[in-house]
Amino acid sequence: MFAISILVLLSITAQLKADHGFDVRHHLSTVTTYDAAKDIVKASANKIPDGCTPIHLNLVARHGARSPTIKRMRELDKLASHLEELIKDAEEQKLSLEKVPLWLRGWKSPWRAKLKGGELITKGEEEMYNLGIRIRERFPELFEEEYHPDVYPIKATQVPRASASAVAFGIGFLSEKGTLGPARHRAFAVTSESRASDIILRFHDCCGKYKAFRKSQEPAVDKLKESVLDEITSALTSRYGLNFTRKNVAMLWFLCKQEASVLDITDQACDLFSPSEVALLEWTDDLEMFILKGYGNSINYRMGVPLLADVVQSMEQAIKAKEEKHAPGSYEKARLRFAHAETVVPFTCLLGLFLDDSEFQKIQREESLEPPPKPPQSRNWRGSNVAPFAGNNMLVLHSCPANSASKYFVQVLHNEHPIPMAGCNGSDFCPFEEFKEKIVAPHLKHDYNSVCTVHPEEPQHKPATSKLSRLFRWLFPMQNDDTQHTKDEL
Repeated sequence: MFAISILVLLSITAQLKADHGFDVRHHLSTVTTYDAAKDIVKASANKIPDGCTPIHLNLVARHGARSPTIKRMRELDKLASHLEELIKDAEEQKLSLEKVPLWLRGWKSPWRAKLKGGELITKGEEEMYNLGIRIRERFPELFEEEYHPDVYPIKATQVPRASASAVAFGIGFLSEKGTLGPARHRAFAVTSESRASDIILRFHDCCGKYKAFRKSQEPAVDKLKESVLDEITSALTSRYGLNFTRKNVAMLWFLCKQEASVLDITDQACDLFSPSEVALLEWTDDLEMFILKGYGNSINYRMGVPLLADVVQSMEQAIKAKEEKHAPGSYEKARLRFAHAETVVPFTCLLGLFLDDSEFQKIQREESLEPPPKPPQSRNWRGSNVAPFAGNNMLVLHSCPANSASKYFVQVLHNEHPIPMAGCNGSDFCPFEEFKEKIVAPHLKHDYNSVCTVHPEEPQHKPATSKLSRLFRWLFPMQNDDTQHTKDEL
């Protein structure tokens, strides 16, 4: 009877959340699946002028949904042991377990028997396969040529989930275009650079200054998240009668994200948190992404200048082919790239997306931006928008021969939706020369080697304690500095 009552209560809670329009699967930051994320972003309303036709496409995509890495799987095994100890302690103290969800008693990680992790899962394969089909159908003018690797180069990093994403995309993109098997598949090429030298798609791995900066700032970012975790730890301890630690809560949030995105389970770990707590936890993830990968520091995106230069070069070559009337099939029509959140987020910043005009002017002057505001305030910077699984930016070059001012325009699509560019007066359809002058040129004056090379005589990055204190006071104005960092031992 008790078990039935608990199940009824869980069902009612889930229904209440659904009735209020809350779906945790839309609030998982960069662990959000593409299907849950792709229609969240507010699309631009600009209409492409008559007579304009696409002549080239650049795609920069993150890999599809993946399993947890082996390191995080082992952490989930430890979480299972910790939860077992918490329940055992409560029983020894003869505390009531009435408020403890049934699933939590005796819980074991669904990944406990796995020896490998981080691979593309079936859901991720489907995300990329369907993306390939949709892009081909959306731009038939670009994909009418017979496949050749020089016409449609497909590039991926050497990380298996990225190259597997490229393969899944290619299967969809070229479906029914070949002769192999009943589905008429065809072979295609996926090329990769060495991890040690891939400054186009894994620039973050090759950038010495960035790696030093990130290592120095990670403890400060963890410090910023502590206040929220402490607040939620206290709430969960009171709500369920178990003596949770901050580390427990952080891992339960991680488990929630994995269950919801990978397993489509939302009534276990995710159900421990209220919608307002989910919003705060999502914000801490978004804040971390902002500081360590996004607009929080210019090195985060300036190291991506080789990718931006590669995109512009491909468009210039397409314009040249158009002007010189090259024969169909003799020049590139689309450059298709598959990488990681550490690629897509900086590239998004290089384009100045998710900024208003004043913020865009600040980054052009290399001034720092305010971090994303804490809930319940609204914000543009959300990991579920910027870089969900399979998140992508497409830059479509259009020929507009009837336009007297400019013959070529760039349209930016984010997760397949037109998105306004602050650097182009809020338009998603920008004259190519203006795009180069206002958005690209300020970044390309920075050379990758000068941005990334660590010189022995240079001082190492140190955590900016005073800056951290100012940021904490801005984010948590009601906190007292004497008590804000009081915590349990991890």
